[in-house]
Amino acid sequence: MEVLNNIQIAPAWAGHPVGFDLVTYKGRQFVAFYDHDRKMTVGQRSLQESRFELMRLEGRWLDARGRLSTDLEWDTHNSITMTVDRNDHIHLCGNMHVDPLIYFRTSRSLDITSFARIDYMVGKNEDRCTYPRFMSGPERKLVFRYRDGMSGNGVDYYNVYDEGTQSWTRLVDVPILDGMDLMNAYARQPELGPDNQYHMIWMWRDTPDCSTNHDISYATSQDLVNWSAGDGSPLPLSITAEASTSIIDPVPPGGGLSNMCASLGYDSKHRPVVSYHKNDEKAFTQAYAARLENGDWKIHKLSDWDYHWDFSGNGSIDTEITLGAVEIREEAFLAMPWWHARKGSGIWKIDESTLQVVGSYPDPEPDLPEELSNVVSDLPGMGVRTTAGRGDTERKYWLRWETLERNRDQPRDEIPPPSDLVLYEVKAYDTV
Repeated sequence: MEVLNNIQIAPAWAGHPVGFDLVTYKGRQFVAFYDHDRKMTVGQRSLQESRFELMRLEGRWLDARGRLSTDLEWDTHNSITMTVDRNDHIHLCGNMHVDPLIYFRTSRSLDITSFARIDYMVGKNEDRCTYPRFMSGPERKLVFRYRDGMSGNGVDYYNVYDEGTQSWTRLVDVPILDGMDLMNAYARQPELGPDNQYHMIWMWRDTPDCSTNHDISYATSQDLVNWSAGDGSPLPLSITAEASTSIIDPVPPGGGLSNMCASLGYDSKHRPVVSYHKNDEKAFTQAYAARLENGDWKIHKLSDWDYHWDFSGNGSIDTEITLGAVEIREEAFLAMPWWHARKGSGIWKIDESTLQVVGSYPDPEPDLPEELSNVVSDLPGMGVRTTAGRGDTERKYWLRWETLERNRDQPRDEIPPPSDLVLYEVKAYDTV
């Protein structure tokens, strides 16, 4: 990797990690982050400019509990997300974890100085929002999905935007996923697969305790409105845990499922392959891959680790295992990246016909040069954070900053000094 350019953006909050965003669109670039005072901040530049024009997005206090402020607290859930609609207006959401909706939209195209606070989208079920995500729906319609409720008791709503009226409505009148006041779903964003169908995976959780995750599940749709299970049977909305045909693997609560670690890929026949971890019969936490074969899910064990990841409790936890999505690396073989806090990391070479690990692939070229992965701060506990840029550009852009680790979303007694938020433009050595 080679750094072509870097731009110092601003000092950023370093007390704990929380997601920032970077979007490139029509020769312009937009960044959203929390500054040194924990204020939600946006920036813009043309790709020919060497600095960002910055602006804080100011909120207001609604009441003693309902934070309608854009000031970041100590919650790692409170990421910022942006998108651009078909009229080139920018939409932004963030700083919500079971909080009233915080949503901004520009009144002028591609101009952050025209951001204005919008009090609501549809005006219902917007007082306990978490995990806001913008996505491109059928016909490039702008779709917004979020959880209404809390961990252990929530539903997933989808809204759709009309650029003509500049208004939102429900994509469907009921939640897509509904915990029925007994649980909530932790879903990955639906994605278009190689078959031009949307595919979605999720698991259920019974309480705020992360050890109560269970039943990793799957559904597919052409339009995000009509959903089917893997066997082709329809899944009436709302989808609940009672829809047994949606379940990939009926892992029970306490069975080792983590909502931070589940990935979706596809083999050469366009069959979905879900990678996840659970505990085996000896209570060791292992990696698994489940593939949809002739309407049935076939589950394959990938690892043989002698380690039990014992996670539980509330709040943001540090992960000890990550499993990436499978991808086709060569004919008859799939590749899956993995990382284990105790066992190292690598890329498994998987026989496509049997889904058995038969070797490994070389580690990929890092996203950033090695020197940028090294911590600069001399404060103990600091780590490097990065965000990959998104948008319509062949160039690769990354945000880099440093923070302390997660702290179960609880305040620390001492606040670290801010970190430099820097934009890097990079290219691979073999790029021509």
